[in-house]
Amino acid sequence: MAAAGAAGVYDHLLKLLLIGDSGVGKSSLLLRFAEDKYDEQQLSTIGVDFRVRFLVVDGVRLKLAIWDTAGQERFRTLTSSYYRGAQGIILVYDVGCRETFENCSHWLQEAERHGTVPGSIKMIVANKVDTTRVVSTEEGRQLAAQLGTLFVETSAKTSANVQKAFEELVTQVCTYGVFVCFSDSRDALAANKHAANQQQHHCSDCGGRDR
Repeated sequence: MAAAGAAGVYDHLLKLLLIGDSGVGKSSLLLRFAEDKYDEQQLSTIGVDFRVRFLVVDGVRLKLAIWDTAGQERFRTLTSSYYRGAQGIILVYDVGCRETFENCSHWLQEAERHGTVPGSIKMIVANKVDTTRVVSTEEGRQLAAQLGTLFVETSAKTSANVQKAFEELVTQVCTYGVFVCFSDSRDALAANKHAANQQQHHCSDCGGRDR
């Protein structure tokens, strides 16, 4: 798998979605994958973030439209529309916070309820393995087996397995998933405009670190 040679030229468009509790590191994983950067002061996403990356898999040029959704309850309605049409779901938890692990089943139910593509590929990502953990690798693997998902442990901070996680998901989508067309960046711009308005009314509790 390699980066596409000419950005903007692609054969298929894939919609991928990052979900999970606020603060588990979804935005940091996306930033690491999209730009190979890490921001220690990364704030929790307000509403919806959106990034694009081009890859080539077995000679097929892919445009990955990757959506990073807020984990906060007040944005649940806003982000629900972005589940629809998703071919790949990355469900993230923090290995240092058991509550985020225990909420994985709920997030998977949300994804299925809001209409991901039938047969969409799902992956559980155990993030922040560079920190002190309270959730073991075996527990993560057992949950993934129980929910029927892929499983990878990562660190957005050190970049460990981040590329591997996205590439494995994309490979599985290409092998078993369904290619669909959808409106991408225009929807993201509209969502972020609405989210910015929301932020003005909720600034007191928007200071969480995503990491």
